[in-house]
Amino acid sequence: MTPTPIVTSKTTPAETAVEPTADFERSLAELEAIVDKLEHGDLSLDDSLRHFERGVQLTRSCQSALKQAEQKVEILLRRSGAEGEFAAAPFDTDTDDER
Repeated sequence: MTPTPIVTSKTTPAETAVEPTADFERSLAELEAIVDKLEHGDLSLDDSLRHFERGVQLTRSCQSALKQAEQKVEILLRRSGAEGEFAAAPFDTDTDDER
């Protein structure tokens, strides 16, 4: 779960908007590092399981952040009055270039 930013009199709206993105980027980077460690196969079984469990947690966190971003985009499109011009569609990963 992504923590809700605490808004104080010194916190600007721009600062609260940046925090979830930073959490997503940090989580994604940690997840990529875990995948690299697991792919090398140098870890013990216990360490592999611990890393795998952490990876599952990070995956859920990233999926949640992406879902929230998708919902925000849909809301913004509706508010723009362009509802008939845009429609949500599944993301096609088959056409993406391999990294």
